[in-house]
Amino acid sequence: MDDFIIKLEHVGMHYRKTTQKVDSFKEYFIKRLRKQIAYEEFIALNDINLTIGKGEVVGFVGLNGAGKSTLLKLISGVQKPTVGKVTVKGKVSPLLELGAGFDNDLTGRENIKLNGLILGYSKEFIKEKTDEIIEFAELKDFIDTPIKNYSSGMRARLGFAIATVVTPQILIVDEVLSVGDGRFKKKSEQRMVELIKSDATVLFVSHSLAQIRRLCTKVVWLEKGQIKMVGPTKEVCDAYEAYL
Repeated sequence: MDDFIIKLEHVGMHYRKTTQKVDSFKEYFIKRLRKQIAYEEFIALNDINLTIGKGEVVGFVGLNGAGKSTLLKLISGVQKPTVGKVTVKGKVSPLLELGAGFDNDLTGRENIKLNGLILGYSKEFIKEKTDEIIEFAELKDFIDTPIKNYSSGMRARLGFAIATVVTPQILIVDEVLSVGDGRFKKKSEQRMVELIKSDATVLFVSHSLAQIRRLCTKVVWLEKGQIKMVGPTKEVCDAYEAYL
């Protein structure tokens, strides 16, 4: 596929973790100087090859620890692969850990400005869209309250509203639509449908296979850091359900 928007070539992500307990930083530092620290390598992703075209809506399924979130972090640029190459043609709006970029001591309104600037919005655009963001997030009564007093659902609603107030080129969504009450889930899913119709490229992780079936055009099944299957939504979801 020459008109790809995302391409991963032989991508791997390896971590080193210690195999022994170290009780303090001082003990760790001394043992490291003496080369007494033993490590083992943990392979989170191994030899991933994947091509995604413009406008595709790709779902990622797999058990916990399969490598889904790690893969999305590599595509979004949050992390760099240990080996291989990740090519992304376009601006990425990642909704990985909603509210991760929020400042707990600032109010919701102030975080709209901060998060908007991080996402590359102009000050004028943020000012123009602030009321729309507040209304969508359903936080009118709490918007001038510090974020540290928000529930995880409130943070998620605000993060989703900020990231989707414009149509992104590439939207990465990791378990976002599972947060909040039923009414907000329905509203956020409808916003996703609008983004899909607008020809945005969407990468979507959800434990809800029903949601994956409704929204995605293609599905990638990850298992133990490797791609087990990739193909049309029904085909992959049927195989994954049978496996479960």
